[in-house]
Order: sequence, then structure tokens, then C-alpha cells
Amino acid sequence: MSAKQNAPIIVKRKKIIGGDGHHGGAWKVAYADFVTAMMAFFMLMWLLNATTEKQRKGIADYFSPTIPINRISGGGEDSFGGDSVFSERTLARNGTGASNRNPTEANAARGISGVDPQAREDKANDEALRKVEEALTALAGESMVSDGLLRHIVTRVTDEGLIVELFDTTEESLFEPGEDRPTVILEELLAMIVRVFSLVDNAVAINGFTRSEPVVLIRNPVWDLSSSRADRVRRMLEAGGLEAGRIQRVSGFADRKPAARNPMAPRNNRIELILLRDPAGR
Repeated sequence: MSAKQNAPIIVKRKKIIGGDGHHGGAWKVAYADFVTAMMAFFMLMWLLNATTEKQRKGIADYFSPTIPINRISGGGEDSFGGDSVFSERTLARNGTGASNRNPTEANAARGISGVDPQAREDKANDEALRKVEEALTALAGESMVSDGLLRHIVTRVTDEGLIVELFDTTEESLFEPGEDRPTVILEELLAMIVRVFSLVDNAVAINGFTRSEPVVLIRNPVWDLSSSRADRVRRMLEAGGLEAGRIQRVSGFADRKPAARNPMAPRNNRIELILLRDPAGR
């Protein structure tokens, strides 16, 4: 008994640490949601940068349920703009008007028309400009321009209209050097252009350009020279038979817009005759 009473007493204490919270999985779910949201955000930013305004508008219209109802609607005042698309008085329409000869204000068609009159007019105008371009560059077969004159002509169609550019070559000039007096080449070119421009009634704009002069000159004549040459072309066109009312503007640009890399190259001496898209007098 005495031996058992002298045995050491061992006490076990269990240490409990309450730090298991950070070992859970809730934070992983929140982090995954955050990463997904950031990926969606950067995808959206990339798509906005990679698409055009027209494409974005098309996508927005696709997800807008009111577009087909309001912009191209039926003919009446009831649900969806009409009782029935087969009714004589409530025919479905495309924005150009109902079947009634005198529709009421509430029953009048609105929105974008299926057949745009302006689009038809622009197409006809483009065809007319192409016709003039073909006559100048022999794209339609028989050319109205001789080979010698054709070397001085470049044509292009832009948003403003058909640009007919007449320019100097290293061998032949349109004007006498340093003057606004035309050469025989320019006289023949303008006589031909008056005949070709008679194919349409579009308004005409005239722009004059010159090459750069040496900086050692005391008085730089490029502004006066480009303006006087453009005005001389205007007078020659009118004298050749072009209606004066068709000419809308005459401008001189000096050497500010060179066509050749070398600002002193003869190619920069040029006249632009622009057949504007809007007809004269409109």
C-alpha cells in the first residue's frame, strides 16, 4: 500500500485551439465568384473594344423586345398595332403608310421604312458618278480620252462625290511655270471634261494645289497661285459650256496637301474637279 501511495500523479490536460475557421471552404467559394466576375468584366471590355457601334446597336436591338413592335408595327390601334394583318383597314405596314388613303394621326405609320427613298436616290447618284468615271477612264469600252490626256487624269469616288484630278507630269504641265496661264493640254482636258460632266447635273467644286517653292523666296506665291489657277479653271469650264450655277465653290490649298512624298515634285501641281453627290440647285 505504501508503494502505491508514493506513485506520481499524472494529469493530462487537452489544449483546445479555436483556429480552425481559416481551414474552412467558404472563402474559396467567394474567391471563385470574384474571379468569375472579373473574367466576365474583362470579356465585356474586350467585346466592346472589338465590335463596331453598328454591331453593338444590332446586339442591343436583338435583346430589346419592343423594337419589332414599335418600329415596324401593324395598322391599327389595338394590341401589336393592329387587329389583324389580313384586314383591309389594318394592313401591316412598313412605315410608308396604311392602306387608307387618309389615315388618322393615331393610325398613321411610323418608324423606319422598308424602302428608303433617300437610299434609292443615293444609289442612282452613285450610278451616275460611275457612268462619268467610266467615260473618263475607258472602263465602259470606248474611251472619250486620248492616251496622251489620260496620263494627266486620276479619278476616285469618295463620300463627297467623284473626284477628277488633273495633274502635271515631268514632261508636260497644265499651266505655264509660275503662272495661271493654261497650256494646250489643260485646254483639251477641260473641253473633254465639259462634255463628260454634261452627262449628269451634279454640282461642281474646284480645288487648286501647287508644289512647294524653295524657302529662300522672299514672297511665297503658293497661296495666290493655287487660288488663281482654280479660278482660271472655273472660267474655262464656264466658257466651254458648263452652267455657271453648277459651280458651288472654288478653293486654293497652296502646298498644304501634297500628293507626292517630295513636296517640290511636279505631281503636286494639280486641279481637283469634284462632282458633288447633291445635284445642283438642291
